[in-house]
Amino acid sequence: MDEGVVKYRCDWEEADPVAARNIADLMDWRDRLHSWGLIGVYENGIGFGNVSVRLGNSCQFVISGTQTAHLRTLGPESYCTVTEFNLEQNFLGCRGPVPASSESLTHGALYLQREAVGGIIHVHNPQLWQQLLFKIPTSRKEIPYGTPQMALEMSRLFEEENLAERKILAMAGHEDGIICFGSTLDEAGKVLSAAIGST
Repeated sequence: MDEGVVKYRCDWEEADPVAARNIADLMDWRDRLHSWGLIGVYENGIGFGNVSVRLGNSCQFVISGTQTAHLRTLGPESYCTVTEFNLEQNFLGCRGPVPASSESLTHGALYLQREAVGGIIHVHNPQLWQQLLFKIPTSRKEIPYGTPQMALEMSRLFEEENLAERKILAMAGHEDGIICFGSTLDEAGKVLSAAIGST
């Protein structure tokens, strides 16, 4: 497992944090998910999980920063704005106090696929993952996280596996990894809660 390792080319511009009032829901959801153990750190010190929210009608989004999963609460200084990305070129541009999460390209791919996607939650839970694997839209096992292939896999899941309606996917090549999304983070959270409640 190599969670937390950024695999894309990252052009990070150090900048002031986003105003707390503009990402209040994002901060609330991230800290809630951490308190539930769905974002955190494995015993080997490798972090897992992240959250993001789209900025307006653009494909820009704010996401929790890399190497922040161990922190119980995150302030605005632990978030980053992704300003541009290119899946084919494995490139991402971001600005903020910290670089963007290692899963940012996958988030970008989801925002690119559907304008209705406004918030994304990426969590880890071994029991839930085992129960949902291949019962919900599932990325192919040979595709590792944080790569252009995983980002492009999102397109296949929308086309072939009803992802637009389900709003939840399991990552076969990313142990324990589950992604939910919705028009808002509240909707993404409801999708996640429903999945937990059904297992």
